Amino acid sequence: MPLQFYFDQHVPKVIADGLQSRGVDVLTAFEDGSSELEDDQLLERATLLKRILFSQDEDLLVLANDHQRKGKSFSGVIYLAQRRTIIGQCVEDLELIAKTLTSEEVKNTVIYLPL
Repeated sequence: MPLQFYFDQHVPKVIADGLQSRGVDVLTAFEDGSSELEDDQLLERATLLKRILFSQDEDLLVLANDHQRKGKSFSGVIYLAQRRTIIGQCVEDLELIAKTLTSEEVKNTVIYLPL
C-alpha cells in the first residue's frame, strides 16, 4: 500500500498542496476535522487511519519518542523543525519518502527532515 500522509495543523498548507499536485495522498487535520485534538489524539488518529503523521510540533516529537521507549505502536512520525522549513526541499523530501517507503517500513519510526 502506498504511503499516505496525515498533516497536523502546524504544517503550512502549501506543503500539502505541493504534494497533492505530485500525486501524493495527503489528509490534513483541518480536512479531517481534527485540528483541535491534542497531540496524543492526533497521533492516535493518524495511526487509526494508517497514515504517517507529519508535524513541526516539538511536543509531538517528544510523544513519538515516548511511544518508542514504551513499545507502544504508532503509524510513524516525520518531523521538521519550523525554523528549518524550506518549502521546495520539504515537498521533495516528502515525495521521495511517499514513493519509496511503505507504511510498514515507517511504522513506529521517527524520520527527521531535511533528509
